[in-house]
Amino acid sequence: MEELNESIINSEKSHSEKEEQVEVISSTEKTQNNATEEEVENMEQQEQTEEKYEEPSVDYSSCTREELVSAFKELLMDDVLKIKNRVADIKLFFADLNKEYQKEQFEAFLAAGGNKDEYQPSDDKVYDEYRKCAAKYREKRQKYQEEQESIKQRNLEAKKSILEELKQLLDRDDTTIKQTYDDFNALQEKWKTIGDVPRNEVNNLWQSYHFLIEKFFGKLKINRELRMLDLKRNLEQKIVLCEKVEELIMEESISESYKKLQQYREAWRGIGPVPNDKNEEIWARFCTAADQVENRRKEYYDQRKEELENNLLAKKALCEKAEELLTKQPVNATEWNDITTELNEMLKVWKTIGPVPREVNDEIWVRFKSKLDKFFENKKEYFESLKDEQAKNYNLKLELCLQAEAIAKRDDWKRATEELLKLQDDWKKIGSVSRKHSDKVWLRFRAACDEFFARKVEYYSSIKGEETENLAKKKAIIEEVKQFEFGEDKNENLAAIKEFQRRWVEVGHVPMVEKDALQKEFRNTINAHFEKLKISVRETQEAVYRDRLKNVASGDITKFVSDEKRDLQDKIQKLKSDLILWENNLGFLANSKQATLLREEFEKKMQSARQQIALLEAKIKILDEEINANKTQDKE
Repeated sequence: MEELNESIINSEKSHSEKEEQVEVISSTEKTQNNATEEEVENMEQQEQTEEKYEEPSVDYSSCTREELVSAFKELLMDDVLKIKNRVADIKLFFADLNKEYQKEQFEAFLAAGGNKDEYQPSDDKVYDEYRKCAAKYREKRQKYQEEQESIKQRNLEAKKSILEELKQLLDRDDTTIKQTYDDFNALQEKWKTIGDVPRNEVNNLWQSYHFLIEKFFGKLKINRELRMLDLKRNLEQKIVLCEKVEELIMEESISESYKKLQQYREAWRGIGPVPNDKNEEIWARFCTAADQVENRRKEYYDQRKEELENNLLAKKALCEKAEELLTKQPVNATEWNDITTELNEMLKVWKTIGPVPREVNDEIWVRFKSKLDKFFENKKEYFESLKDEQAKNYNLKLELCLQAEAIAKRDDWKRATEELLKLQDDWKKIGSVSRKHSDKVWLRFRAACDEFFARKVEYYSSIKGEETENLAKKKAIIEEVKQFEFGEDKNENLAAIKEFQRRWVEVGHVPMVEKDALQKEFRNTINAHFEKLKISVRETQEAVYRDRLKNVASGDITKFVSDEKRDLQDKIQKLKSDLILWENNLGFLANSKQATLLREEFEKKMQSARQQIALLEAKIKILDEEINANKTQDKE
């Protein structure tokens, strides 16, 4: 204990002897520190003008109101400090879109015959959701600001408390120099750990703090050796900071490197002076590394600015291309659709281009979008006027279909050919119809033409000798049918009739002039036997169908019945649809030149369809009987 006191006394004497030298050194370091503090102060001011967090850039220009509200809700889940710029963009775009929406609602009200003085905006759920998001954002931001202010106030009180402790430390005379110095260092470290304070208090705190520090060194008259140890420790801390700043040069994230640089600058300010011969060197090293970090950030933002300008040039080029394209006035639906395709491609390209400078973003978007809106408005008007013309063309083509279907059944080849070719010329002169009916009505017309010319080709390609031979064969069959004696077994009689019909079908073509008469004679002969045997044509067809079911393998009968029944039901539905169509078409025949002939043709078709429906329904009944019979066998 005595040795420690003696050491302290000797240290104080030594300090007295070198007091003048220390004061000179202190004065020099203070001057340098003042210069350093001035530069750091400039950096602090610059820091305050920069954003501490670089938000990701998002282009909301192509979003709808609903998409903007959805994006707003998603942003509210993040830290309020990290969404400020994006929220501002969303508010800007939503305001424009909402204004357009309200205008459209008002114009729709007027268009519906409303009085503008009586107009009341309708409920807008999207706008209500947007207001809720905006209110929530204000609430979060207000809460954040209040929290930050509260933290700064607490930090202010903490630093004021340290100042009071420093004052008390200066007034203490009951401890050794070493203890006082250790307590002083502890207060310094505690000061560094305290965060931000209100901006208007920064300068006063800083001046008070350094005043007390300088007063502390002056009062205690620390010896040069202890002073140099402190300077050496400060130098080591600043070397570490220099190394950390130099590492920031290789940091990939520009925002992260800038954020850390501000932290290191703040830490630099909290470190005391260094040896005089190292002060300029260490400060130059720190500034050099910091400048490189600043230059990287500047280059990044310069490049970013260049990208924004290039994006602006690209979007201007798209505007010019769209304006040039829209100088041409479309004259038909194809041209309207071709231009629509090109504009849609341009819009896709637009969306792939990044953002432009914020001050011209709205202007360039309005320029592009207004051209597209005008085009699509004109296109809508054009196609609305086109609908009436297409409906008229559809009725004209439907009339030609009816005439062609009537001609397709005729055998006066020369005259019928001339009339059909005339119908084809008339078809070409009629304009387009809607896509919904275009293919269907064309296939119907073509089917009638194909049917006629197929019959004509078939007729003229027949070999006359073969037709004569076939004529004789069919006459022989008719005579054989007339002479055939039927027994009492109804099934055997049906089988015999089916055999005659099979042989009749197997005989080839006969001369056209004999065809109808021969077919009529054979049918009358068969029908006469049906009447005599009390067998209907439908019974024959049903018998044939029952025979077909017998040939189906028992293991496959369930699947066959299911598929067959579904197919029969589809055919019934198709025939019923045709019946409705033919019944509607009869209404068009009043003004037709061939009204009577066409009406007879339609009535034949309708009668045939009804008979087919009855036969198909009978077949379904047979299928049901078959499946029920199988179920009964399975139970047994």
